[in-house]
Amino acid sequence: MTATENTALKEIFDKARFRSVALELAAICPAFDAKRFLKIAFAGLDDLSLMQRLRRMTEALHATLPADYRKALKILRALAPRMDHGFATLVLPDYVGQHGLDDFDWSMDALKYFTGFGSSEFAVREFLRADLQRALAIMETWSRDDSEAVRRLASEGSRPRLPWSFRLDAILADPALAAPILENLRADPSLYVRKSVANHLNDVTKSHPDWVLDRLAAWPLDHPHSAWIARHALRSLIKAGNVRALAVIGAGGIPEVKISKFAVTPRQLALGERVTLSFDLASKSAASQRLVIDYKMHYVKKSGATAAKVFKLKELTLEGAQRVSIERSQSIRDFTTRVHYPGRHEIEILVNGLPMAHGFFELDCGGK
Repeated sequence: MTATENTALKEIFDKARFRSVALELAAICPAFDAKRFLKIAFAGLDDLSLMQRLRRMTEALHATLPADYRKALKILRALAPRMDHGFATLVLPDYVGQHGLDDFDWSMDALKYFTGFGSSEFAVREFLRADLQRALAIMETWSRDDSEAVRRLASEGSRPRLPWSFRLDAILADPALAAPILENLRADPSLYVRKSVANHLNDVTKSHPDWVLDRLAAWPLDHPHSAWIARHALRSLIKAGNVRALAVIGAGGIPEVKISKFAVTPRQLALGERVTLSFDLASKSAASQRLVIDYKMHYVKKSGATAAKVFKLKELTLEGAQRVSIERSQSIRDFTTRVHYPGRHEIEILVNGLPMAHGFFELDCGGK
């Protein structure tokens, strides 16, 4: 994410947002001290990041709402439908996560309610960290709820590696702890929910790939919803060429293909230019074959060693004796997540995870 994008995103919690919340709270609770709320909120606001601004609103709320937690929560429940739905409403579950651990069941019910206006996925993790078994038992009931937002919360909130949050070490060590939730959602009709289940399982593949593969093997993969989850859950393993993962999507076995006319152009490349890969792929079999085609780029590091990254090219069913032409262009430029260094960059074409062709280009970084 660029600095400009970061700046734009944090403006979700600009001064106008705080003033709007203060007005709504004053309408709900005439005794609300809007002046004090805004004084706390605006102190050094310009220097705060997105998540710091969210937490600042939580702090301002805690300083100005009733000290009685349940009374404060009643006011926030009334505020929820008066706010614009989306990221800004995350302040409501954040309040619960920061101040509601001593009223566990009441707070979990509030998180269930608030998730319908945005998401309680970050706040619920405070309760998982405080009492894992108790929280998971409640979340298992959520996974059977009529609301897709609540069902998604059960899966998303228990993800072991949820971005922008701390890791759930217990579930990282033993993914079976959250398995009842995933089982309830394995053929969920909601795409919103299925994406979360797939992301949860993909998290688990980073440390327990065989556990995920064994569990998916027992799922009804002839069901389109379960098959969708499996394909997206295994995306990291598929990119890595895991044979079992490829077999799940019907791309198992050694491909009977031939690659010809493989070209990497230009061979001499300056930073900021594009490199193009092109080749022909021909079947050597009379039968159709399901193929996953990727390319692996070996980036030169500052030390002169290389680090490989796999990129998706194409998935296709290649009929007997069929030939297809494939081309892909990629910009070679620096990002915040990747800095390029000069030298020979090797490229491999992978078919069902197996290297089938090899090329390279020389990168000039202008004296770097």
